Amino acid sequence: MFDYTIIHWVTFLAAAVLLNLSPGPDIAFIIGHTLRNERQHGFAAMLGIWTGAALHVAMAAVGLLAILATSALAFSVVKWVGAAYLIWLGMP
Repeated sequence: MFDYTIIHWVTFLAAAVLLNLSPGPDIAFIIGHTLRNERQHGFAAMLGIWTGAALHVAMAAVGLLAILATSALAFSVVKWVGAAYLIWLGMP
């Protein structure tokens, strides 16, 4: 069903490298602060973005934990959806 040739793998690898090397809005924000001001402002922008991202992930985890702790049905749904996803990943 999935017959991958070397052309498929090279194309995928090239796209993956280009996507990883291309800067996103966070990097543009950091570079903008670094160029307009000094290096210290760029580091401050970087730490602010990292702190915001870490806080966002922590709050999402706490919110999901609160929902799952109060609802047995929600816990069962997440558990079974996760199991189905793992089965889907394991299928050839």
